[in-house]
Amino acid sequence: MNSWSEPSDTPGATGAPGASPAPDAIDVLVVGAGPSGTALAIDLVRRGLDIRIVDKAPQAFGGSRAKGVQPRSLEILHDLGALDDVLAGGGAYPLLGFHLGPLTVPWRMFPRKRATPDVPHPNTWLIPQFRTDRALHTRLGAAHHGAEFGRELVGLTQDTETARAEVAGPDGVEVITARYVVGADGGASQVRKRLGIGFTGSTDEAERILIVDAVVSGLSRDRWHMWPGRGGRLIGACPLPGGDLFQWIIRLAPGEEPSLERERIAERIHAHTRDRRIRLHDIRWTSVFRPNIRLAERYGQGRVLLAGDAAHVHTPAGAQGLNTGIQDAYNLGWKLGQVLAGAGPRLLETYEAERRPIAAGVLGLSTEKWTGMSRLDPSSMKRGKDEQQLALTYFGGPLAPADGERTRTLRVGDRAPDAELLGPDGARTRLFDILRGPGFTAIGYGAGAARALGQLDWPTAGAGLTKITIGEGGSAEGVGGSAAGGAGRDGGGAGRAAGSVERAFSDAGNTVRRAYGLTGDTLLLIRPDGYLGHIATRDFLATTEAAARAMTPAAS
Repeated sequence: MNSWSEPSDTPGATGAPGASPAPDAIDVLVVGAGPSGTALAIDLVRRGLDIRIVDKAPQAFGGSRAKGVQPRSLEILHDLGALDDVLAGGGAYPLLGFHLGPLTVPWRMFPRKRATPDVPHPNTWLIPQFRTDRALHTRLGAAHHGAEFGRELVGLTQDTETARAEVAGPDGVEVITARYVVGADGGASQVRKRLGIGFTGSTDEAERILIVDAVVSGLSRDRWHMWPGRGGRLIGACPLPGGDLFQWIIRLAPGEEPSLERERIAERIHAHTRDRRIRLHDIRWTSVFRPNIRLAERYGQGRVLLAGDAAHVHTPAGAQGLNTGIQDAYNLGWKLGQVLAGAGPRLLETYEAERRPIAAGVLGLSTEKWTGMSRLDPSSMKRGKDEQQLALTYFGGPLAPADGERTRTLRVGDRAPDAELLGPDGARTRLFDILRGPGFTAIGYGAGAARALGQLDWPTAGAGLTKITIGEGGSAEGVGGSAAGGAGRDGGGAGRAAGSVERAFSDAGNTVRRAYGLTGDTLLLIRPDGYLGHIATRDFLATTEAAARAMTPAAS
């Protein structure tokens, strides 16, 4: 099922209703065209919003830097329509190979898991960052939008209605007026600095690493090679899928200024590994990395918000930074869309309330892993469910109260699992394919919940609603009442009319019942970012409508 269509002027589209506060104001300006900013731009465009995305770099990022995409991010990329390119451009992580003199000791960093009905992508995916960036930019281009490179933010002001960004480019300085500005412009964020928001934490100049992307021969590609040395010195070489590139990591001595010449780097590798068969033929990208562990004191101010590395920076251990940034964008996009469509501004306040604690926890995890790696502790190389980000939850936050109902396995604010459904025609459908797109989904499981779902009204402004009913075993429950008009989530494109669309399925394999921990009739409301917005096992209609009011524009 394709989740993309062209923006349009269809009545009820998720874009902002009425006239803009300023005649020339766009809806959102995104500053920074890395993974976080581009993912956000994709999500905003499919909501029918008028956006621009600028980046001071002359072109898209060309290095391998953040090379691990976690299972939760793969699910997000599926929704955004970029997953196929990411899967094509990457591969599974190889075994580690610790070189200890004449011996090479294999070590599995990741337990290799099989896909299940509730977790379709259980393994971390190895892909150089430049290919992840390319997949996202390709997807954005499918909507006839693109990042404007070589355009740097040089000024930023705001009032109660708009923000004004001064952007310098080849033709001089342009003033861009937007109802919101999002800074996704990295750890040195100009947006954050111009807001005067503190970036609390530390930068360790003594723990620097030289990263090198190079074409290599004389080294097997079936291992992520590690050569530990005295005093914590380490050289590693990870084969990057889809070619003959390796990403080299070389731990530097305190105060060392390394040569970036190919011959000097090769000499250093030979001296450390004692393997002169290794040949560096071409160096594509280099960077000296300093471990930054920092968290923004706030995630925004007024009409300006922060996402990705502009809000938090991590050590590279555990492949957390890029993934956390993409999930920032996924949380923020639907909230911006809803507020621009008329929802209360308090919905945007939940962005920081939900995402900042997640970033703080991720900082702790990656720092712990990094510290262990500096001691050459093998256990610090292990990766598991904490890194995969499938268990991250917004439970207890402003949209997921701790006193809400729960099932045997899930609470409000938890990730909505995937499942296998059977349609009335016998065709099998994945729940995640139904969830694709910029809207909400309501699931009525069982006859009582299905009847209540048929009576659920939904605002005509903002994100639409897909209503699906699921019968136990082989029966497909019908929705009581009549359709609320317009397109719901099915089709997932920008510019669809809000409202609801209704579909019936059966849980023939009991995959929904098991994954969602259901013991009886249950009405579930799933947010546009794939987290549970409400669980009702009784008083279905009133409690679901109350939960929806906090996330939607007021009914007209």
